[in-house]
Amino acid sequence: MTGFQFGAATGVGSMPGGDAREAAKTVTGTFEDFPFLPELPARGPGADMIGRTAGMLVELYARVEPSGWRIGDRPGRDTKRARSWLGEDLDALEEFTQGYEGPLKVQAVGPWTLAAALELRNGESALSDAGACRDLAGSLAEGLRLHLAEVGRRVPGAQVVLQLDEPSLTAVLRGQVRTASGYRTHRAVDRQIAESALRDVLGVHSDGPTVVHSCAPDVPFALLRRAGVTAVSFDFALLTERDDDTIGEAVEGGTRLFAGVVPGTDAALSDPAGSVMGVRTLWRRLGLQPGLLAEAVTITPSCGLAGASPEYARRALAHCVRAARSLADNPE
Repeated sequence: MTGFQFGAATGVGSMPGGDAREAAKTVTGTFEDFPFLPELPARGPGADMIGRTAGMLVELYARVEPSGWRIGDRPGRDTKRARSWLGEDLDALEEFTQGYEGPLKVQAVGPWTLAAALELRNGESALSDAGACRDLAGSLAEGLRLHLAEVGRRVPGAQVVLQLDEPSLTAVLRGQVRTASGYRTHRAVDRQIAESALRDVLGVHSDGPTVVHSCAPDVPFALLRRAGVTAVSFDFALLTERDDDTIGEAVEGGTRLFAGVVPGTDAALSDPAGSVMGVRTLWRRLGLQPGLLAEAVTITPSCGLAGASPEYARRALAHCVRAARSLADNPE
């Protein structure tokens, strides 16, 4: 989005633990110019990424079954729990963003990962039914419209950034999502259909920037760009040289890169300059101007931090800020 000022570093979404106020305090204190709404899946079903987004759906509801989340007829205790936790998280975010003005990121599961994860009444994934996929995308779009309005009301100075998490998108496009029996896979979704659904859901935030995140290999950069994303968020370590052309086209076309360079689980952290060395190497390989780095790249962890220790999560987020500063100060 022309003219929008992203922050130099932010998080992906999930954090360890179950204390919403502590998570919001950590995130807003670390990312003073690009905080995000933390997700705390350790609290249980409804706080996990699928349940949290299922709780946002309009006129579609889901409940927890032994096999996972299943679409039902009416809101039950699982839906109510998901909505309650989201409200708790928004309360905490509002408390620690009083007077804040600038970019603020919120996350939800995208339509294809949701379709791959949610079961229909027969136990099969919604991915098995084209009509169910359309209904799900429409319900998600309406739910996100309401959610974005609520965030805007609570943090009126924020420029809200919408992130869709699509870790299953590549598997959906390749026909690699397994059926309930586990013996077969669902048919690959046509790329034009996948692109259209993403465009429609992203369109609910047409006046603001959008990001699609995937920490899976082979992120479909070109498809996401055609769907209208402002930025693509990915695990930098999973890039290969065959991604060079699409990365170069994305940068030259104005798409921002959210480069996940800091490990998402407990690990030794290199010095900040070392963490972004691969980004500089990629830039040189592509023949891009070093001065574009800070304008085109936001530094993040490689994926969510739900599996990390609280102490490591705090260090990892702070490390992202230092690595981004190193990238801006020494782009060569």
